[in-house]
Amino acid sequence: MTARLSPASAALAVALLSALTVGAALVMQHGFGYVPCMLCLWGRWPHYLGAPLALLAAFLAWRGNGGAAKICLVLAGLLFLGGAGLGAYHAGVEWGFWPGPASCAGANAAPTSAGGLLDQMRTTRIVPCDAAAFRVLGISLAGYNALISAALAALAAAGLRSSGRPGR
Repeated sequence: MTARLSPASAALAVALLSALTVGAALVMQHGFGYVPCMLCLWGRWPHYLGAPLALLAAFLAWRGNGGAAKICLVLAGLLFLGGAGLGAYHAGVEWGFWPGPASCAGANAAPTSAGGLLDQMRTTRIVPCDAAAFRVLGISLAGYNALISAALAALAAAGLRSSGRPGR
């Protein structure tokens, strides 16, 4: 006998794991001083949108609205699938497989005076997208974001395969 994951359980797990992922990124940024690059910030958006959507799916499933819950779970899964693609793209930029966006090379705002240029140079810390902050087991944070996002998409898909009463 194989147990299947209910939409509510899958959605709650997706929301929790996604929130933990973003929480870890924010602790690294604000607690340990790791400044994220532009692609790192973009890579958070699937989590910012997908976690609340998954939480809504869990709530809807518990309220007995399995159809709406599954729609939210599909949307969250698609967001995380996109996040996995973005993470893989970013990891490829870090490994030098392809170039990153031009906006990863520096600040976009043009100074209006020479004094403004000097002020901007003193205060702006440019973080290139092609330099990994660090690697664990040879995988950068962008690589882990790709893996975690793919796992979250798979977990959301697993919640769609359930049968039986909604939310159980």
